Amino acid sequence: MSKKQKLELTWIGKENRPKLEPRILLEDPAKSYHAKHRVTDNDIFDNRLIFGDNLLALKALEGEFSGKVKCVFIDPPYNTGSAFTHYDDGVEHSIWLSLMRDRLEIIRRLLSDDGSLWITIDDNEAHYLKVLCDEVFGRANFISNFIWQKSYGGGSKARWFVGLHEHILCYAKDISQFPDMWLLPDPEAVKKYYKYSDSKFAERGPYRLQPLATTSMDDRPNLRYPIVMKDGQEIWPEKQWQWSKDRVVQALANDEIVITNKSGKITVSYKQYLRDSSGEERRRKPVTIISGHYTQHGTYESMELFGLEDKFSFPKPEGLIQTILESCTNPNDLVLDSFAGSGTTGAVAHKMGRRWIMVELGEHCHTHIIPRLQKVIDGEDQGGVSKTVNWRGGGGFRYYRLAPSLLEKDKWGNWVINHEYNATMLAEALCKLEGFSYAPSDAVYWQHGHSTERDFVYVTTASLTHEQLQQLSDEVGPERTLLVLCTAFRAKADAYPNLTVKKIPRQVLSRCEWGHDDYSLQVENLPKEPPKPGQQGLFDGEA
Repeated sequence: MSKKQKLELTWIGKENRPKLEPRILLEDPAKSYHAKHRVTDNDIFDNRLIFGDNLLALKALEGEFSGKVKCVFIDPPYNTGSAFTHYDDGVEHSIWLSLMRDRLEIIRRLLSDDGSLWITIDDNEAHYLKVLCDEVFGRANFISNFIWQKSYGGGSKARWFVGLHEHILCYAKDISQFPDMWLLPDPEAVKKYYKYSDSKFAERGPYRLQPLATTSMDDRPNLRYPIVMKDGQEIWPEKQWQWSKDRVVQALANDEIVITNKSGKITVSYKQYLRDSSGEERRRKPVTIISGHYTQHGTYESMELFGLEDKFSFPKPEGLIQTILESCTNPNDLVLDSFAGSGTTGAVAHKMGRRWIMVELGEHCHTHIIPRLQKVIDGEDQGGVSKTVNWRGGGGFRYYRLAPSLLEKDKWGNWVINHEYNATMLAEALCKLEGFSYAPSDAVYWQHGHSTERDFVYVTTASLTHEQLQQLSDEVGPERTLLVLCTAFRAKADAYPNLTVKKIPRQVLSRCEWGHDDYSLQVENLPKEPPKPGQQGLFDGEA
Protein backbone atom coordinates (compact mmCIF):
# COMPACT_ATOMS: atom_id res chain seq x y z
CA MET A 1 0.00 0.00 0.00
CA SER A 2 1.43 3.40 -0.95
CA LYS A 3 1.79 6.17 1.59
CA LYS A 4 -0.88 8.19 -0.19
CA GLN A 5 -3.45 5.41 0.12
CA LYS A 6 -5.40 4.64 3.28
CA LEU A 7 -7.56 1.80 4.51
CA GLU A 8 -11.21 2.82 4.30
CA LEU A 9 -14.45 1.30 5.47
CA THR A 10 -16.88 0.94 2.57
CA TRP A 11 -20.49 -0.14 2.40
CA ILE A 12 -23.42 -0.04 0.01
CA GLY A 13 -24.90 3.45 -0.12
CA LYS A 14 -21.97 5.19 1.59
CA GLU A 15 -21.90 7.85 -1.11
CA ASN A 16 -25.56 8.71 -0.54
CA ARG A 17 -26.03 11.64 1.84
CA PRO A 18 -29.34 13.17 2.87
CA LYS A 19 -30.01 16.81 1.98
CA LEU A 20 -31.21 17.73 5.45
CA GLU A 21 -33.65 20.54 5.99
CA PRO A 22 -32.49 22.83 8.83
CA ARG A 23 -35.79 22.93 10.71
CA ILE A 24 -36.69 25.53 13.28
CA LEU A 25 -37.61 24.53 16.84
CA LEU A 26 -41.00 25.41 18.29
CA GLU A 27 -41.24 25.79 22.06
CA ASP A 28 -44.28 24.38 23.87
CA PRO A 29 -44.48 26.22 27.22
CA ALA A 30 -47.14 23.78 28.45
CA LYS A 31 -44.58 20.96 28.39
CA SER A 32 -41.64 23.04 29.61
CA TYR A 33 -41.01 22.84 33.34
CA HIS A 34 -39.20 24.99 35.90
CA ALA A 35 -38.78 25.04 39.65
CA LYS A 36 -41.06 27.47 41.46
CA HIS A 37 -38.05 29.16 43.09
CA ARG A 38 -34.27 29.11 43.01
CA VAL A 39 -32.60 26.51 45.20
CA THR A 40 -29.05 27.79 44.60
CA ASP A 41 -27.46 30.65 42.71
CA ASN A 42 -26.19 28.13 40.17
CA ASP A 43 -29.59 26.78 39.08
CA ILE A 44 -29.83 26.29 35.30
CA PHE A 45 -33.16 26.95 33.58
CA ASP A 46 -32.36 27.03 29.84
CA ASN A 47 -31.86 23.30 29.25
CA ARG A 48 -33.58 21.89 26.16
CA LEU A 49 -35.67 18.79 25.58
CA ILE A 50 -36.41 18.34 21.87
CA PHE A 51 -39.09 15.99 20.55
CA GLY A 52 -38.43 14.83 17.01
CA ASP A 53 -36.14 12.92 14.68
CA ASN A 54 -32.64 13.22 16.10
CA LEU A 55 -30.85 13.76 12.78
CA LEU A 56 -33.13 16.67 11.91
CA ALA A 57 -32.79 17.94 15.48
CA LEU A 58 -28.99 17.87 15.27
CA LYS A 59 -29.22 19.83 12.02
CA ALA A 60 -31.59 22.29 13.71
CA LEU A 61 -29.07 22.85 16.52
CA GLU A 62 -26.09 23.32 14.22
CA GLY A 63 -26.49 27.03 13.53
CA GLU A 64 -26.78 28.09 17.18
CA PHE A 65 -24.61 25.52 18.94
CA SER A 66 -21.72 24.69 16.60
CA GLY A 67 -18.51 24.65 18.63
CA LYS A 68 -20.33 25.01 21.96
CA VAL A 69 -21.01 21.46 23.22
CA LYS A 70 -18.42 20.16 25.70
CA CYS A 71 -19.58 16.54 25.84
CA VAL A 72 -21.78 14.39 23.61
CA PHE A 73 -22.91 11.09 25.11
CA ILE A 74 -25.00 8.83 22.90
CA ASP A 75 -26.39 5.36 23.45
CA PRO A 76 -27.62 4.50 19.93
CA PRO A 77 -29.57 1.36 19.04
CA TYR A 78 -26.95 -1.37 18.81
CA ASN A 79 -28.26 -3.00 15.62
CA THR A 80 -28.46 -6.39 17.30
CA GLY A 81 -31.65 -7.59 15.63
CA SER A 82 -33.40 -7.72 19.02
CA ALA A 83 -36.76 -6.05 19.55
CA PHE A 84 -36.90 -3.68 22.51
CA THR A 85 -40.00 -2.11 23.99
CA HIS A 86 -39.05 1.42 22.94
CA TYR A 87 -36.81 0.75 19.92
CA ASP A 88 -36.75 -1.42 16.83
CA ASP A 89 -33.07 -2.29 17.17
CA GLY A 90 -32.45 -4.24 13.97
CA VAL A 91 -31.37 -1.94 11.17
CA GLU A 92 -29.48 -3.50 8.28
CA HIS A 93 -25.72 -3.16 8.70
CA SER A 94 -25.06 -0.78 5.82
CA ILE A 95 -28.01 1.47 6.63
CA TRP A 96 -26.92 1.59 10.29
CA LEU A 97 -23.44 2.75 9.30
CA SER A 98 -24.80 5.45 6.97
CA LEU A 99 -27.17 6.80 9.57
CA MET A 100 -24.49 6.83 12.26
CA ARG A 101 -22.07 8.58 9.86
CA ASP A 102 -24.63 11.32 9.13
CA ARG A 103 -25.13 11.95 12.85
CA LEU A 104 -21.45 11.81 13.77
CA GLU A 105 -20.54 14.44 11.18
CA ILE A 106 -22.95 16.97 12.70
CA ILE A 107 -21.96 16.00 16.25
CA ARG A 108 -18.34 16.76 15.42
CA ARG A 109 -19.32 20.26 14.27
CA LEU A 110 -21.34 20.82 17.44
CA LEU A 111 -18.44 19.91 19.75
CA SER A 112 -16.20 22.60 21.19
CA ASP A 113 -12.51 22.39 20.32
CA ASP A 114 -11.83 20.83 23.75
CA GLY A 115 -14.98 18.67 23.66
CA SER A 116 -15.38 14.91 23.42
CA LEU A 117 -17.79 12.25 22.16
CA TRP A 118 -18.68 9.10 24.12
CA ILE A 119 -20.61 6.28 22.41
CA THR A 120 -21.82 3.09 24.07
CA ILE A 121 -21.89 0.06 21.78
CA ASP A 122 -21.61 -3.71 21.95
CA ASP A 123 -19.45 -6.21 20.06
CA ASN A 124 -21.86 -6.45 17.13
CA GLU A 125 -20.90 -3.05 15.67
CA ALA A 126 -18.12 -1.75 17.94
CA HIS A 127 -15.22 -2.38 15.60
CA TYR A 128 -16.95 -1.06 12.50
CA LEU A 129 -18.02 1.99 14.50
CA LYS A 130 -14.42 2.52 15.61
CA VAL A 131 -13.23 2.68 11.99
CA LEU A 132 -16.17 4.93 11.07
CA CYS A 133 -15.30 7.32 13.92
CA ASP A 134 -11.68 7.29 12.78
CA GLU A 135 -12.88 8.59 9.41
CA VAL A 136 -15.16 11.28 10.83
CA PHE A 137 -13.03 12.49 13.76
CA GLY A 138 -9.57 11.47 12.60
CA ARG A 139 -7.73 8.50 14.04
CA ALA A 140 -5.39 10.79 15.97
CA ASN A 141 -8.34 12.07 18.00
CA PHE A 142 -9.21 8.64 19.40
CA ILE A 143 -8.84 8.76 23.19
CA SER A 144 -9.77 5.29 24.38
CA ASN A 145 -12.08 2.31 24.14
CA PHE A 146 -13.49 2.16 27.66
CA ILE A 147 -14.70 -1.24 28.82
CA TRP A 148 -17.89 -0.93 30.83
CA GLN A 149 -18.71 -3.91 33.03
CA LYS A 150 -22.46 -3.82 32.53
CA SER A 151 -23.36 -6.82 34.70
CA TYR A 152 -22.02 -8.51 37.80
CA GLY A 153 -23.01 -12.05 36.84
CA GLY A 154 -25.76 -14.21 35.43
CA GLY A 155 -25.81 -15.02 31.75
CA SER A 156 -27.09 -18.59 32.10
CA LYS A 157 -28.73 -18.30 28.68
CA ALA A 158 -25.50 -17.30 26.93
CA ARG A 159 -24.66 -19.56 24.01
CA TRP A 160 -20.88 -19.51 24.39
CA PHE A 161 -19.54 -16.98 26.90
CA VAL A 162 -21.25 -14.73 29.41
CA GLY A 163 -21.03 -11.18 28.09
CA LEU A 164 -20.32 -8.88 31.02
CA HIS A 165 -19.13 -5.82 29.13
CA GLU A 166 -19.91 -3.24 26.49
CA HIS A 167 -17.67 -0.65 24.84
CA ILE A 168 -17.63 3.12 25.24
CA LEU A 169 -15.70 4.70 22.37
CA CYS A 170 -14.29 8.10 23.27
CA TYR A 171 -13.07 10.69 20.74
CA ALA A 172 -11.83 14.23 21.14
CA LYS A 173 -12.80 16.98 18.72
CA ASP A 174 -9.13 18.02 18.81
CA ILE A 175 -6.96 15.86 21.03
CA SER A 176 -4.31 18.59 21.27
CA GLN A 177 -6.87 20.72 23.13
CA PHE A 178 -8.47 17.98 25.22
CA PRO A 179 -7.60 18.58 28.91
CA ASP A 180 -5.26 16.02 30.45
CA MET A 181 -5.83 16.79 34.12
CA TRP A 182 -9.28 15.27 34.74
CA LEU A 183 -9.40 13.67 38.19
CA LEU A 184 -12.26 11.67 39.71
CA PRO A 185 -13.23 11.08 43.34
CA ASP A 186 -13.03 7.55 44.64
CA PRO A 187 -16.20 5.57 43.82
CA GLU A 188 -18.59 4.70 46.63
CA ALA A 189 -17.51 1.06 46.43
CA VAL A 190 -13.97 2.11 47.40
CA LYS A 191 -14.95 4.55 50.14
CA LYS A 192 -16.16 1.73 52.35
CA TYR A 193 -12.51 0.73 52.89
CA TYR A 194 -11.82 4.03 54.66
CA LYS A 195 -12.86 2.53 57.97
CA TYR A 196 -10.34 3.90 60.48
CA SER A 197 -10.67 7.17 62.33
CA ASP A 198 -7.98 9.57 63.54
CA SER A 199 -8.83 12.38 65.96
CA LYS A 200 -5.60 14.20 65.15
CA PHE A 201 -6.69 14.80 61.54
CA ALA A 202 -10.48 14.71 61.93
CA GLU A 203 -10.95 17.25 59.11
CA ARG A 204 -9.45 14.73 56.69
CA GLY A 205 -12.11 12.14 57.50
CA PRO A 206 -11.54 8.39 57.81
CA TYR A 207 -8.47 6.65 56.44
CA ARG A 208 -7.40 3.29 55.09
CA LEU A 209 -4.00 1.59 55.35
CA GLN A 210 -1.89 1.25 52.24
CA PRO A 211 1.46 -0.61 52.03
CA LEU A 212 4.45 1.71 51.99
CA ALA A 213 6.65 -0.90 50.32
CA THR A 214 6.36 -1.29 46.56
CA THR A 215 7.06 -4.17 44.20
CA SER A 216 8.10 -1.77 41.46
CA MET A 217 11.06 -2.98 39.44
CA ASP A 218 12.47 0.55 39.13
CA ASP A 219 15.98 0.60 40.51
CA ARG A 220 15.96 3.75 42.65
CA PRO A 221 18.63 3.50 45.36
CA ASN A 222 17.28 6.57 47.15
CA LEU A 223 14.08 4.62 47.94
CA ARG A 224 15.97 1.75 49.57
CA TYR A 225 16.84 2.68 53.15
CA PRO A 226 15.95 1.45 56.67
CA ILE A 227 13.06 2.76 58.75
CA VAL A 228 14.24 2.84 62.34
CA MET A 229 11.73 1.84 65.03
CA LYS A 230 11.70 3.33 68.51
CA ASP A 231 13.65 0.34 69.89
CA GLY A 232 16.33 0.87 67.28
CA GLN A 233 15.30 -2.01 65.05
CA GLU A 234 15.78 -1.33 61.34
CA ILE A 235 13.10 -2.28 58.82
CA TRP A 236 14.24 -2.70 55.25
CA PRO A 237 11.92 -3.05 52.26
CA GLU A 238 12.05 -6.22 50.21
CA LYS A 239 12.61 -4.03 47.14
CA GLN A 240 12.10 -0.34 47.95
CA TRP A 241 9.74 2.15 49.60
CA GLN A 242 7.27 4.33 47.72
CA TRP A 243 8.33 7.51 49.54
CA SER A 244 11.63 9.30 49.98
CA LYS A 245 13.39 9.09 53.34
CA ASP A 246 12.62 12.73 54.20
CA ARG A 247 8.93 12.20 53.55
CA VAL A 248 8.86 9.08 55.71
CA VAL A 249 10.61 10.88 58.57
CA GLN A 250 7.98 13.64 58.38
CA ALA A 251 5.13 11.09 58.23
CA LEU A 252 6.52 9.27 61.28
CA ALA A 253 6.61 12.55 63.19
CA ASN A 254 2.97 13.20 62.20
CA ASP A 255 1.87 9.69 63.21
CA GLU A 256 0.90 8.86 59.62
CA ILE A 257 2.89 5.59 59.51
CA VAL A 258 1.53 2.37 61.06
CA ILE A 259 3.91 -0.52 61.76
CA THR A 260 2.43 -3.90 62.68
CA ASN A 261 4.10 -7.14 63.75
CA LYS A 262 2.04 -10.25 63.25
CA SER A 263 3.76 -13.53 64.04
CA GLY A 264 7.12 -11.99 63.35
CA LYS A 265 6.10 -10.46 60.03
CA ILE A 266 6.52 -6.70 60.10
CA THR A 267 4.33 -4.58 57.83
CA VAL A 268 4.75 -0.85 57.22
CA SER A 269 1.65 1.03 56.07
CA TYR A 270 0.71 4.65 55.64
CA LYS A 271 -2.61 6.31 56.40
CA GLN A 272 -4.41 7.28 53.21
CA TYR A 273 -7.11 9.77 54.19
CA LEU A 274 -10.34 10.27 52.31
CA ARG A 275 -9.72 14.03 52.16
CA ASP A 276 -6.69 16.24 51.83
CA SER A 277 -5.74 18.99 54.27
CA SER A 278 -8.17 21.42 52.56
CA GLY A 279 -11.13 19.06 53.03
CA GLU A 280 -11.31 17.97 49.38
CA GLU A 281 -11.80 14.26 48.71
CA ARG A 282 -9.00 12.29 47.14
CA ARG A 283 -9.14 12.19 43.36
CA ARG A 284 -7.62 9.89 40.80
CA LYS A 285 -7.09 9.64 37.06
CA PRO A 286 -9.97 7.94 35.20
CA VAL A 287 -9.35 4.32 34.26
CA THR A 288 -10.42 2.57 31.07
CA ILE A 289 -12.34 -0.19 32.83
CA ILE A 290 -15.55 1.13 34.36
CA SER A 291 -17.18 -1.13 36.94
CA GLY A 292 -19.60 -0.76 39.81
CA HIS A 293 -22.38 0.76 37.65
CA TYR A 294 -24.44 -2.07 36.26
CA THR A 295 -27.45 -2.35 33.98
CA GLN A 296 -29.29 -3.84 36.92
CA HIS A 297 -28.76 -0.55 38.79
CA GLY A 298 -30.31 1.33 35.88
CA THR A 299 -33.30 -1.03 35.95
CA TYR A 300 -33.78 -0.50 39.69
CA GLU A 301 -33.58 3.26 39.19
CA SER A 302 -36.17 3.03 36.42
CA MET A 303 -38.48 0.95 38.60
CA GLU A 304 -38.24 3.51 41.40
CA LEU A 305 -39.14 6.29 38.97
CA PHE A 306 -41.80 4.63 36.81
CA GLY A 307 -42.91 1.48 38.60
CA LEU A 308 -42.50 -2.14 37.58
CA GLU A 309 -44.93 -2.04 34.64
CA ASP A 310 -43.56 1.14 33.03
CA LYS A 311 -39.86 0.68 33.71
CA PHE A 312 -37.56 1.42 30.78
CA SER A 313 -35.74 -1.45 29.06
CA PHE A 314 -32.01 -1.60 29.78
CA PRO A 315 -31.45 2.04 30.82
CA LYS A 316 -27.91 3.15 31.53
CA PRO A 317 -27.33 3.62 35.30
CA GLU A 318 -26.89 7.16 36.56
CA GLY A 319 -23.50 6.29 38.06
CA LEU A 320 -22.10 5.46 34.62
CA ILE A 321 -23.14 8.85 33.22
CA GLN A 322 -21.74 10.58 36.31
CA THR A 323 -18.38 8.87 35.77
CA ILE A 324 -18.28 10.04 32.15
CA LEU A 325 -19.32 13.63 32.90
CA GLU A 326 -16.80 13.86 35.74
CA SER A 327 -14.14 12.69 33.28
CA CYS A 328 -14.64 15.41 30.66
CA THR A 329 -16.81 18.31 31.90
CA ASN A 330 -17.02 21.00 34.55
CA PRO A 331 -20.12 22.62 36.07
CA ASN A 332 -22.05 24.75 33.55
CA ASP A 333 -20.56 22.94 30.55
CA LEU A 334 -23.04 21.90 27.85
CA VAL A 335 -23.87 18.19 27.45
CA LEU A 336 -25.80 16.72 24.49
CA ASP A 337 -27.56 13.37 24.17
CA SER A 338 -29.38 12.85 20.87
CA PHE A 339 -30.60 9.33 21.79
CA ALA A 340 -32.16 10.34 25.09
CA GLY A 341 -34.05 7.11 25.86
CA SER A 342 -35.42 7.47 29.38
CA GLY A 343 -33.55 10.73 29.97
CA THR A 344 -30.69 9.50 32.17
CA THR A 345 -28.09 11.82 30.64
CA GLY A 346 -30.18 14.94 31.20
CA ALA A 347 -31.16 13.87 34.72
CA VAL A 348 -27.54 13.29 35.76
CA ALA A 349 -26.24 16.41 33.99
CA HIS A 350 -28.93 18.46 35.73
CA LYS A 351 -28.01 17.10 39.17
CA MET A 352 -24.32 17.77 38.46
CA GLY A 353 -24.87 21.39 37.43
CA ARG A 354 -24.21 20.89 33.73
CA ARG A 355 -26.36 22.43 31.02
CA TRP A 356 -27.97 19.87 28.76
CA ILE A 357 -29.79 19.24 25.49
CA MET A 358 -31.64 15.96 24.86
CA VAL A 359 -33.39 14.72 21.73
CA GLU A 360 -35.94 11.91 21.61
CA LEU A 361 -38.44 10.84 18.95
CA GLY A 362 -40.29 8.10 20.83
CA GLU A 363 -43.45 8.74 22.82
CA HIS A 364 -41.46 7.90 25.95
CA CYS A 365 -40.23 11.49 25.64
CA HIS A 366 -43.58 12.32 27.22
CA THR A 367 -44.26 9.19 29.27
CA HIS A 368 -40.80 8.83 30.82
CA ILE A 369 -38.44 11.76 30.25
CA ILE A 370 -40.71 14.66 31.20
CA PRO A 371 -42.05 13.04 34.42
CA ARG A 372 -38.50 12.03 35.35
CA LEU A 373 -37.12 15.54 34.87
CA GLN A 374 -40.02 17.03 36.80
CA LYS A 375 -39.11 14.83 39.77
CA VAL A 376 -35.47 15.87 39.45
CA ILE A 377 -36.36 19.56 39.35
CA ASP A 378 -38.77 19.24 42.29
CA GLY A 379 -36.10 17.41 44.31
CA GLU A 380 -38.30 14.32 44.57
CA ASP A 381 -35.83 12.06 42.75
CA GLN A 382 -33.40 10.98 45.45
CA GLY A 383 -32.27 7.85 43.61
CA GLY A 384 -29.30 7.37 41.32
CA VAL A 385 -26.54 9.90 42.03
CA SER A 386 -28.75 12.34 43.99
CA LYS A 387 -27.28 11.63 47.40
CA THR A 388 -23.72 11.51 46.04
CA VAL A 389 -24.02 15.04 44.62
CA ASN A 390 -26.34 16.28 47.40
CA TRP A 391 -29.13 17.07 44.96
CA ARG A 392 -31.99 19.17 46.38
CA GLY A 393 -33.83 20.19 43.21
CA GLY A 394 -34.03 23.38 41.17
CA GLY A 395 -33.56 24.63 37.63
CA GLY A 396 -35.70 23.66 34.68
CA PHE A 397 -35.94 22.90 30.97
CA ARG A 398 -37.71 24.16 27.87
CA TYR A 399 -39.55 21.70 25.65
CA TYR A 400 -39.31 22.02 21.87
CA ARG A 401 -40.63 20.12 18.90
CA LEU A 402 -39.32 20.20 15.38
CA ALA A 403 -41.37 22.40 13.08
CA PRO A 404 -42.98 20.64 10.11
CA SER A 405 -41.21 20.83 6.79
CA LEU A 406 -41.19 24.35 5.37
CA LEU A 407 -42.58 23.18 2.02
CA GLU A 408 -45.48 20.87 1.24
CA LYS A 409 -47.23 19.84 -1.96
CA ASP A 410 -50.61 21.29 -2.81
CA LYS A 411 -53.40 19.22 -4.35
CA TRP A 412 -51.90 19.72 -7.80
CA GLY A 413 -48.49 18.42 -6.71
CA ASN A 414 -46.77 21.81 -6.59
CA TRP A 415 -44.41 22.73 -3.77
CA VAL A 416 -45.80 25.59 -1.68
CA ILE A 417 -45.07 27.09 1.72
CA ASN A 418 -46.51 24.87 4.46
CA HIS A 419 -49.89 26.19 5.60
CA GLU A 420 -48.81 25.72 9.25
CA TYR A 421 -46.17 28.43 8.91
CA ASN A 422 -47.01 31.93 10.07
CA ALA A 423 -44.94 34.99 9.16
CA THR A 424 -42.62 34.63 12.16
CA MET A 425 -41.92 30.95 11.53
CA LEU A 426 -41.33 31.60 7.84
CA ALA A 427 -38.82 34.36 8.54
CA GLU A 428 -36.91 32.23 11.05
CA ALA A 429 -36.90 29.19 8.77
CA LEU A 430 -35.60 31.12 5.76
CA CYS A 431 -32.94 32.78 7.89
CA LYS A 432 -31.72 29.31 8.80
CA LEU A 433 -31.77 28.11 5.21
CA GLU A 434 -29.87 31.15 3.95
CA GLY A 435 -27.29 31.15 6.76
CA PHE A 436 -28.52 34.30 8.51
CA SER A 437 -28.89 34.77 12.26
CA TYR A 438 -32.57 35.27 13.00
CA ALA A 439 -32.82 38.57 14.90
CA PRO A 440 -35.93 40.56 13.93
CA SER A 441 -35.64 44.28 14.59
CA ASP A 442 -38.28 46.10 16.61
CA ALA A 443 -37.56 49.32 14.75
CA VAL A 444 -36.86 48.32 11.12
CA TYR A 445 -39.49 46.12 9.46
CA TRP A 446 -37.15 44.72 6.80
CA GLN A 447 -34.47 43.49 9.20
CA HIS A 448 -35.44 39.89 10.00
CA GLY A 449 -31.89 38.64 10.36
CA HIS A 450 -28.26 39.38 9.60
CA SER A 451 -25.10 37.66 8.49
CA THR A 452 -22.81 40.62 9.24
CA GLU A 453 -23.32 44.08 10.66
CA ARG A 454 -24.14 45.34 7.15
CA ASP A 455 -25.85 42.38 5.48
CA PHE A 456 -29.53 41.70 6.24
CA VAL A 457 -32.45 39.56 5.12
CA TYR A 458 -36.13 40.44 4.65
CA VAL A 459 -38.85 37.78 4.29
CA THR A 460 -42.37 38.51 3.08
CA THR A 461 -45.22 36.61 1.44
CA ALA A 462 -46.24 39.77 -0.42
CA SER A 463 -45.81 40.39 -4.11
CA LEU A 464 -43.49 43.40 -4.33
CA THR A 465 -43.75 46.17 -6.92
CA HIS A 466 -40.94 48.23 -8.40
CA GLU A 467 -41.94 51.15 -6.15
CA GLN A 468 -41.78 49.00 -3.01
CA LEU A 469 -38.39 47.57 -3.94
CA GLN A 470 -37.06 51.05 -4.75
CA GLN A 471 -38.21 52.27 -1.35
CA LEU A 472 -36.46 49.32 0.28
CA SER A 473 -33.29 50.08 -1.67
CA ASP A 474 -33.38 53.72 -0.55
CA GLU A 475 -33.85 52.74 3.12
CA VAL A 476 -31.07 50.16 3.02
CA GLY A 477 -28.66 52.72 1.58
CA PRO A 478 -25.33 52.28 -0.21
CA GLU A 479 -23.41 51.02 2.84
CA ARG A 480 -25.64 47.98 3.49
CA THR A 481 -27.01 45.00 1.55
CA LEU A 482 -30.32 43.18 1.81
CA LEU A 483 -31.53 39.78 0.62
CA VAL A 484 -35.24 40.02 -0.16
CA LEU A 485 -37.22 36.78 -0.19
CA CYS A 486 -40.79 37.19 -1.45
CA THR A 487 -43.44 35.16 -3.23
CA ALA A 488 -43.33 37.38 -6.33
CA PHE A 489 -42.02 40.73 -7.60
CA ARG A 490 -42.70 42.94 -10.58
CA ALA A 491 -39.34 44.47 -11.43
CA LYS A 492 -35.92 43.55 -12.74
CA ALA A 493 -34.10 41.62 -10.03
CA ASP A 494 -30.78 43.36 -10.74
CA ALA A 495 -32.19 46.87 -10.82
CA TYR A 496 -31.16 47.64 -7.26
CA PRO A 497 -27.40 47.48 -6.48
CA ASN A 498 -27.86 46.91 -2.75
CA LEU A 499 -30.73 44.36 -3.03
CA THR A 500 -30.76 40.69 -4.01
CA VAL A 501 -34.33 39.69 -4.77
CA LYS A 502 -35.40 36.03 -4.84
CA LYS A 503 -38.74 34.25 -5.10
CA ILE A 504 -39.89 31.72 -2.54
CA PRO A 505 -40.28 28.81 -2.61
CA ARG A 506 -38.35 28.65 -5.91
CA GLN A 507 -35.22 29.99 -4.18
CA VAL A 508 -35.00 26.99 -1.84
CA LEU A 509 -36.62 24.15 -3.81
CA SER A 510 -33.36 22.34 -4.59
CA ARG A 511 -31.78 22.85 -1.17
CA CYS A 512 -33.29 20.04 0.90
CA GLU A 513 -35.36 16.89 1.06
CA TRP A 514 -38.70 18.55 1.77
CA GLY A 515 -41.39 16.71 3.67
CA HIS A 516 -39.00 14.05 5.00
CA ASP A 517 -39.75 13.79 8.72
CA ASP A 518 -38.13 10.53 9.80
CA TYR A 519 -34.45 9.61 9.50
CA SER A 520 -34.64 7.31 12.52
CA LEU A 521 -32.71 4.09 12.97
CA GLN A 522 -35.72 1.97 12.07
CA VAL A 523 -35.42 -0.06 8.92
CA GLU A 524 -39.07 0.21 7.91
CA ASN A 525 -38.71 3.99 7.53
CA LEU A 526 -35.73 3.86 5.22
CA PRO A 527 -35.15 3.12 1.54
CA LYS A 528 -32.84 0.22 0.74
CA GLU A 529 -30.46 0.59 -2.17
CA PRO A 530 -30.14 -2.59 -4.26
CA PRO A 531 -26.66 -4.12 -4.60
CA LYS A 532 -24.64 -2.80 -7.50
CA PRO A 533 -23.29 -5.17 -10.17
CA GLY A 534 -19.91 -6.52 -9.20
CA GLN A 535 -20.16 -5.36 -5.58
CA GLN A 536 -17.94 -7.68 -3.51
CA GLY A 537 -19.70 -7.27 -0.20
CA LEU A 538 -20.92 -4.75 2.25
CA PHE A 539 -17.74 -4.00 4.16
CA ASP A 540 -14.63 -4.52 2.11
CA GLY A 541 -11.47 -2.75 3.15
CA GLU A 542 -10.45 -0.62 0.19
CA ALA A 543 -6.78 -0.01 -0.18
